[in-house]
Amino acid sequence: MEDWDNTTTVTEFVLVGLSRQPQVRAALFVLFLVMYAVAIAGNGLIVVLIAVDSHLHTPMYFFLSNLSFIDVCYVTNSVPQMLAHCFKDKPIIPLGSCFAQMNIALFLGVAECLLLAVMAYDRFVAICSPLHYSLIMSRKVCLILAVGLWIISFLLTIVPYLSMPAGRLCGRNVVNHFICEIQAVLKLACSDTHASGLSMLITSVFTLLFPLAFILVTYGRIGLAVLRIRSAQGRGKALSTCGSHLTVVGIFYGTALAAYLRPQAKTFTNSDKIVAVFYVVITPMINPLIYSLRNRDVKGALWRLVGRKVEK
Repeated sequence: MEDWDNTTTVTEFVLVGLSRQPQVRAALFVLFLVMYAVAIAGNGLIVVLIAVDSHLHTPMYFFLSNLSFIDVCYVTNSVPQMLAHCFKDKPIIPLGSCFAQMNIALFLGVAECLLLAVMAYDRFVAICSPLHYSLIMSRKVCLILAVGLWIISFLLTIVPYLSMPAGRLCGRNVVNHFICEIQAVLKLACSDTHASGLSMLITSVFTLLFPLAFILVTYGRIGLAVLRIRSAQGRGKALSTCGSHLTVVGIFYGTALAAYLRPQAKTFTNSDKIVAVFYVVITPMINPLIYSLRNRDVKGALWRLVGRKVEK
């Protein structure tokens, strides 16, 4: 990134935001504050429940706690800044903070892609090889998978960062977004961004399409295994463990594919920012609701925790 600093005088970015009208920004502040509080409370509660309740010390909930941790970090990386900027006519973010926010978001997004694939594999083993589940998904294997996905996510995050354009911003520093988003910042470059765009596309294939293909194939095999279960009760129990995960996969990958694997226009549009709202705020907020509302184990752990607090 040496060339960047040597070829531009840009030291900060101006974020356009979602609206320039004070009344709309005030309404957005309240909305985002509520959504942020729900996201932090929901995901934080899941992490605490899984940590303190021995009934949830299983591979499935271990990976779920990782997902909730990612969501807490993801919303905290962006939403507090969004809330502060709702009261500013000219929201400004320093160059270093902007790049930090971009890369943290990218790192967490890649980690979630890989984690959802690992969670699908966990469900596949649980349903298709139940007798060998504890052996295949041992504590050691779960730790290796978790550490591995975090390391791979870090390495995949470095690639697009190092391939960012050499830094010819031509003095432009107005980002048509409410956060520092890599695609929106790239549109400010007056130099050729073909190489960086190609690098992002390749990275997106590895982090979006490959894990998604793995998830679809895995659930295809799960579906075939469920069809071979004779009892309706057994089929319902098997499907109930997968329904929440499939819902989260559909929402996450739907918004991610809409944002990163479609033809990019020369300018960042309002529709692009609406899509970003989904994966920045809405998805982390609804993930714990999906898992807690459809999961008896999580609800049981919550009642046990509440019961212990009442007894004290």
